[in-house]
Amino acid sequence: MKITKLVVHCSDTPDDRGVTAADIHHWHVQRNWSGIGYHTVIRRDGTIENGRPEFWPGAHVWGHNSNSLGVCLVGRDEFTPDQLHSLCNVLTRWKDQHPLAEICGHTDLDSKKTCPNFDVGEWWEKAANTIFQSVSSNPGQQLHSL
Repeated sequence: MKITKLVVHCSDTPDDRGVTAADIHHWHVQRNWSGIGYHTVIRRDGTIENGRPEFWPGAHVWGHNSNSLGVCLVGRDEFTPDQLHSLCNVLTRWKDQHPLAEICGHTDLDSKKTCPNFDVGEWWEKAANTIFQSVSSNPGQQLHSL
């Protein structure tokens, strides 16, 4: 599977509701899907949970499932600093594995969606600059640890 897109989603659940990858798996099975559509879920406390294996095509963005990986932030639009830190770790790892892949939000691939309710491209540009500056000032620093 050639990955060309790394897609950020949100669970569109109340920001104060604790949701897990198992919960999302259950919801997706209820919709007659084979299981959770996302490859990774990031809980409110920043915990990174596995979804579907990365070698299986996702079920998270119509028309792009066969060439993308999907990560879901639990919540609707007020994501925690811990979640955004974990998102940065996930996307950095995926970019290491798929350097030509574009990082985008669900809404960037389906204009009928607002998910994940923030501009992923703008956020990633700022996050990547911060990572680069941190690594430049601390040679040999590990970029991410999952």
